[in-house]
Amino acid sequence: MAFGRFSKNPSSPPISAINVTPLVDVMLVLLVIFIMAAPLLAASIRLDLPQAASATRANPPAAIAVQINAQGELFADGEATDMDALKALLKQQAERNPQTEVQLSIDQSLPYARAVELMDAAQTAGLSRMGFVAQPPAPAAR
Repeated sequence: MAFGRFSKNPSSPPISAINVTPLVDVMLVLLVIFIMAAPLLAASIRLDLPQAASATRANPPAAIAVQINAQGELFADGEATDMDALKALLKQQAERNPQTEVQLSIDQSLPYARAVELMDAAQTAGLSRMGFVAQPPAPAAR
């Protein structure tokens, strides 16, 4: 019995072929991940994110604020108006800047038809960018 020595039996030569099985396993796992993640990337939500102060535009995007209170009174940029005058204002603004955003503030007690009427007036005038103004909920009492 020899201590610390290896046997002198001739061993088989080392295998020089590359084992591709782990590589194929990893690639199949990545393929499954991409297949599952692809629909999530396609169904994204389009947002107009706020801009940084260092990257300000020369002229900010224009907006018209349209409000209807609970009594059904119509306001454009804080001034009382009627539907015909609002349509004329929207048409005039669309000719000046078609990227103008219409910000709708509608009382929650009014029917949905009033909101549709305002959206139709804006789109007929040529303005397709619309925003809906809402209040955040009040914090819960502790």
